Amino acid sequence: MTQRSPKATAERNRTLDLASALVRGAVAAGLGLGSLTVLVMVVWISSPYPDSGPGGALRAAAGVWLLAHGAGLVRPDTLSGVPAPVSMVPLLLVLGPVWLAHRAARDAAEPEEGRPRPSRAGAFCAVTAGYLLVVAGAAACARGGSLRPDPDTLVFPVALVVAGAAAAGVWTAAGRPFGPLPSWSPLVLQEAVARTLFRDRAEAVCRSAAVGVTVLLGGGALLVAVALGRNAEAAQDAFLGLAGDWSGRFAVLLLAASLVPNAALWGAAYGLGPGFSLGTGATATPLGLDGTPAVPHFPLLAAVPDQGPGSLLNGAALAVPVAAALAVAWFTARRAAPADAPRAQAWSTRETVRVTLLAALGCAAGTALLTAVAGGPLGTGALREFGPVWWLAGPAALAWTAGIGVPAVLLLRLWRLRIPGWAWRRDVPEADEPPATATARAAMTVAAVQAETGEKAEAEAVIGRRRRWWAPWRGRGGASGAAGDAASGGTGAPAASSVPAPGTAPDAASGALVGAIGSGAGRGDAGFEPYDFLPTDPWHEKDFREARWASLKRGSGGLMADFPADAADAADPVGPAGPAAPAGPTGPVVPAGPAGPADFADPADFAAGRPAPDPDRPGPTP
Repeated sequence: MTQRSPKATAERNRTLDLASALVRGAVAAGLGLGSLTVLVMVVWISSPYPDSGPGGALRAAAGVWLLAHGAGLVRPDTLSGVPAPVSMVPLLLVLGPVWLAHRAARDAAEPEEGRPRPSRAGAFCAVTAGYLLVVAGAAACARGGSLRPDPDTLVFPVALVVAGAAAAGVWTAAGRPFGPLPSWSPLVLQEAVARTLFRDRAEAVCRSAAVGVTVLLGGGALLVAVALGRNAEAAQDAFLGLAGDWSGRFAVLLLAASLVPNAALWGAAYGLGPGFSLGTGATATPLGLDGTPAVPHFPLLAAVPDQGPGSLLNGAALAVPVAAALAVAWFTARRAAPADAPRAQAWSTRETVRVTLLAALGCAAGTALLTAVAGGPLGTGALREFGPVWWLAGPAALAWTAGIGVPAVLLLRLWRLRIPGWAWRRDVPEADEPPATATARAAMTVAAVQAETGEKAEAEAVIGRRRRWWAPWRGRGGASGAAGDAASGGTGAPAASSVPAPGTAPDAASGALVGAIGSGAGRGDAGFEPYDFLPTDPWHEKDFREARWASLKRGSGGLMADFPADAADAADPVGPAGPAAPAGPTGPVVPAGPAGPADFADPADFAAGRPAPDPDRPGPTP
């Protein structure tokens, strides 16, 4: 017996993968066509007066399915005898075929367990070919129906839509990589795509552009909803007048629902300024409706404004592109000046403007593409032009987003990067520097400044914490408080408790930090709060209290007890008035005053919580 060679096995697996991808594409197309056919057949069965038999209904379903891919249809049976084109694509129907083609290509390109990863190019070609085979069969079936497909539109845009959805599926299966580009592309472009900085900026551009298009769509939908609410009676009359039975009304409702995204794009074009065409001689803009519109009797078209000049309410539609431009500026400013990053990592002004302009260009391109498919001819004569004009809507979107977005993003960048003295930003350490190192560096800087100049350092610069927006003056009161005491001549407030600064600073730096905080900070300063510098760790507080208790015990001559095991149950000996005096044989014993950094030979002992003996300081006698 002979065994197959590894090369033959690999070839066989590759052939099976391609065949599987071909079947996946055909199944995806069949699912979309079958679901739409079932819906059309239900409407045909429920109709009391069907115009044709089951074959006509199947051909009509095939024509509508091709229309969902962007194909143009032709109605041969008209009153004038001239075939009428129908090229307005219901955008809600496009979602099903595109998602099915995308899903089929993604599943075909993903590796299966126990099998190698299939070729991406092979998966793309096989899925596209399988899908287009079903498209060709549906076009052949619909040739004798009431809605015949235009052969010129089967290549563009039907084949382009299918290929784009399949390419997006393969790209998703590969992890959505951004590059590398093909070998035949220019070397400069390949090097630019390979840089991480270029990828970050490209991601910011795409995200801001997508947000701008989304805001335009949402604003257009809001305009249509408001207009339909104002003309609700006319919309109801149009809905009831198209069909008298429930099956016909159900069909009209389905058609109106599938055209809702188209209406939103019409509203967006209206808010941008160019408006939309209602025939060859009528255009609706915020300035008014010029000409005589050729409007069919349809519920969604009840939102069309009345003839004549526009009012202030119509001019309010201009708020839609303004909102889109501000959204583009906001999302760009968030990436240009992040709130959790140091000031040095913010984008430059030129780079911010460049990204904003590219995002505006992407928003304009998306708007032009969507408005191009949102309209189309509905017949001959006056209905040859129906819907927004894409070559006017795209430049209008670019003008709005660039004209308002660039100044807005510059203002937002300045607002997010204003100086720390205005107390809006947190003092973030450098990205590559750990917090402990930053704290130690701050402590050593304070010690050096105090040793050279003898001035009191600001406590907020030592700790490196964020400054509160409601108290920007906090942390500046060391010198001002001392000056105020000298000027008034009064006695200052009690000194703050000296606590070691957290971090891994050296002992010398810790001692200097303690001296700087304990000796000068907060005397006579109304804005100073000593508890701002207390450590938040409970174990740190216990060590400090234990050290103070040991110092007081030495000063009392052995009359005080040891530090209690549970510090929460014991009285606080570190209050503003000092500890309670222990009772002696002849009366209360007055211990020494609160111990501070001066009671220790080395400030490091105090910082570490180690009590130091003090032979020159005898305890009080009872």
